[in-house]
Amino acid sequence: MGFYIEVEPDVKIYVEDINPEGEKTILFIHGWPANHKMFEYQFDQLPKMGYRCIGIDSRGFGNSDKPWRGYDYDTSADDIRCVVETLGLHDFTLGGHSTGGAIAIRYMARHNGFGVSKLALFAAAAPSLIQRPYFSHGLAKEDVIKIIQGTNNDRPQMLREFGDTFFFQHVSQAFSDWFFQMGLQAAGWSTAAVAGTWIKEELFSDLGEIHVPTLILHGIHDKVCLFPLAIAQHDGIRKSKLVPFKYSGHGLFYDERDKFNKELTRFIGV
Repeated sequence: MGFYIEVEPDVKIYVEDINPEGEKTILFIHGWPANHKMFEYQFDQLPKMGYRCIGIDSRGFGNSDKPWRGYDYDTSADDIRCVVETLGLHDFTLGGHSTGGAIAIRYMARHNGFGVSKLALFAAAAPSLIQRPYFSHGLAKEDVIKIIQGTNNDRPQMLREFGDTFFFQHVSQAFSDWFFQMGLQAAGWSTAAVAGTWIKEELFSDLGEIHVPTLILHGIHDKVCLFPLAIAQHDGIRKSKLVPFKYSGHGLFYDERDKFNKELTRFIGV
């Protein structure tokens, strides 16, 4: 079931609701620069096990509206709140990949975890994607600036190069093309704007505002959100469990999809 939810005047978010009758609900927040389709290999399997899987396309990406503004973490968290309230969700698991994980963390802090009983972070871009004077981990700021410049000058080439760093396991050319097309569905301005948030946004204080059981899944070969970020998340979030993925890069939801699905469902329960 695909439909739209208006999160502010003239801005609608696309939502895919799979197995609405499922006993346990998982709300998935995708990473940059993809959309909800990146979780295909979860959506294919988890509903068979009785889960309700809800995927949304963040503003500017996938089938959602693509306004000029509104790509900061606060606005993204507010968009999620609108979806949660409109669908009447409660006692659900909030799961986010990469930038989606950062937005999920901001949602927990900004909205006091409204409706969330458990949090799952997949290669999350937190507490900071880039290195800072007080945080030595993460990418160099210059690397992000290059991504923004690539977006503005030759977005398809930037997406190809980014996709080449995404997975640790071999993926077919057809799969690579499919993933590439997801990035092209976004607007250029939203692609650049979200990359810009990685420089501006940090979530150190947000981690301490999370008071629900939290699962951290992270590939040790991640070249985008380096593994030390997962350790920082684990140290900063009470009631958190860190599960390293030894054969995964940034795309652990596909690199080790069977393990990913097993760890996530074990954490949530049935």
